[in-house]
Amino acid sequence: MPGVRIPVDPRTTWELPAPGAMPRTADLEPLVTRVLAPNPSPMTLDGTNTYLVGAPGSGQVVLVDPGPDDPAHLAAVEAALAARDARCVAVLVTHHHGDHAEAALPWGARFDAPVAAADARVAGPEGRVLAPGERLALAGTALDVVPTPGHTADHLAFRLESGAVLVGDHVLGRGTSVVTHPEGDVLAYLASLRRVHDLGPSALYCGHGPELTEDPGAVLDFYRAHRAFRESQLLAAMVRGAGTVDELVADVYAGVPREVWPAAAQSTRATLAKLAADGHVVMDGDRVRLP
Repeated sequence: MPGVRIPVDPRTTWELPAPGAMPRTADLEPLVTRVLAPNPSPMTLDGTNTYLVGAPGSGQVVLVDPGPDDPAHLAAVEAALAARDARCVAVLVTHHHGDHAEAALPWGARFDAPVAAADARVAGPEGRVLAPGERLALAGTALDVVPTPGHTADHLAFRLESGAVLVGDHVLGRGTSVVTHPEGDVLAYLASLRRVHDLGPSALYCGHGPELTEDPGAVLDFYRAHRAFRESQLLAAMVRGAGTVDELVADVYAGVPREVWPAAAQSTRATLAKLAADGHVVMDGDRVRLP
């Protein structure tokens, strides 16, 4: 893919909070309060964002991505419920990763609220398996279930009546999301980016990092361009002699902290799987070559 230009991230000119400066609790719009979990890391950024969604005055909220089963996080969520004078009537989960789903079943039991997700193992034996395109009438409002596989096969997003979309790990407030191998799928991920873009979101409320409100469509365009650029980087690295996944990661991610290289290796494997399906590379275990 010669001639693919380095894409420009539109967020670099936006006034977003610095890493580590996000408030623990924030009201993003009348429908939505965000509570930040205390689990920061190179992969979770500032921590997992848990969202409380409900119509003002309804006395109810839906909890989206409860995150880690952490006592301090639970206390912050319960304080946010009290501030809204609301009770939790359902727990929704975007995907099965523990930093989003660990608290789903225990908090569902605590709040006596059903758990719903695309994966039956996350929803639990008494939970609900969500289907793409469903409209959930809950907490005085409606949430549309948007299938967004790619980061994981079971990934969902939720579109709100305000036009905002809760995107989980599909889009991050900073940087780009990892499409892991073998559970991730780059082709599915690219299709999911187009699907969310076609919704014309007024805002992207991300699973990690700050909310994106200035130009959500531009961020989605950047994500798609970033994927194409990564493909071109891998092909160029192979021309330079890289012939294994580790060699490709060391070349393409040379400027990235080594602590995220294992995740980069998984993303690289997923991208190579797409390139192999397209006929651009030949895979043999961890080794790869140009056809």
